[in-house]
Amino acid sequence: MILPIYAYGHPILRKETQEIEELNEETKTLIENMFETMYGSHGVGLAAPQIGKALRLFIVDASPFAEDEAENEEEEKENKFLKDFKRVFINPIIEEEHGEEWGFEEGCLSIPGIREEVWRKDNVVLSYYNEKWELVEEEFTGLAARVVQHEYDHIEGKLFTDYLSPMKRRLNKRKLTDISKGIVPVKYKMKFPKK
Repeated sequence: MILPIYAYGHPILRKETQEIEELNEETKTLIENMFETMYGSHGVGLAAPQIGKALRLFIVDASPFAEDEAENEEEEKENKFLKDFKRVFINPIIEEEHGEEWGFEEGCLSIPGIREEVWRKDNVVLSYYNEKWELVEEEFTGLAARVVQHEYDHIEGKLFTDYLSPMKRRLNKRKLTDISKGIVPVKYKMKFPKK
């Protein structure tokens, strides 16, 4: 079932999230609905707060990033990984972030129509439970690390706009206000804050 995505300004996006106690049928259905919602809105990641659930859960499928032509062996290796990079992250914890920071233009399904450069570390190590309730520790690099960090921020009550300079925030203020009021063209279901 495709669920509405909660828009910028909705309090759920800033709420403290709770750990999931067990992998039950309700959680499995939620995960299925999240994938359907993400694909229906052409996203590469989706966190539970974005669909109105204050849970420590997010999903990713970064295969759309793998469609770019690789220019060297390193990019070819990353493309191969991204092609199969579909994961469920339950109760994730960032164990370590390292490497050089690099900028990349990010967007968000909860903040349609705004894309800005965000600087993040190149590597992230995460421990999490997967969709089989197995405890995993995994390191991600490059675009995979970025997608994971972006979605992890959602379960911490952060948005990519929090990383923008004061000047960039001022430049986007009107657009953000319009999004929070529902004045934004979108091709997927959204839930806007009550006025």
